Amino acid sequence: MSKHLKAIDRLLSRPKDYTYNEMRTLLGQLGYSEYTKGKTSGSRVMFWNSETNHIINLHKPHPGNIVKSYAIDELIDCLKEKGLI
Repeated sequence: MSKHLKAIDRLLSRPKDYTYNEMRTLLGQLGYSEYTKGKTSGSRVMFWNSETNHIINLHKPHPGNIVKSYAIDELIDCLKEKGLI
């Protein structure tokens, strides 16, 4: 099984220890780039796919690196809606 498929399977299992770095890597594999609005953006992060012009807005976890369960659910729903998973 490829890393790409393993990463999707891990996301779909909705793990309690899913990290922001894992999420950023998976989205990168799916063609998304991370954008922040600078120092004033707070915890909002935008991922943009230049091929499809699709944007995913998420909250970056803080102070830790573990993604909240609601953000995992939002990400899964968004990727399913686009047919990426």
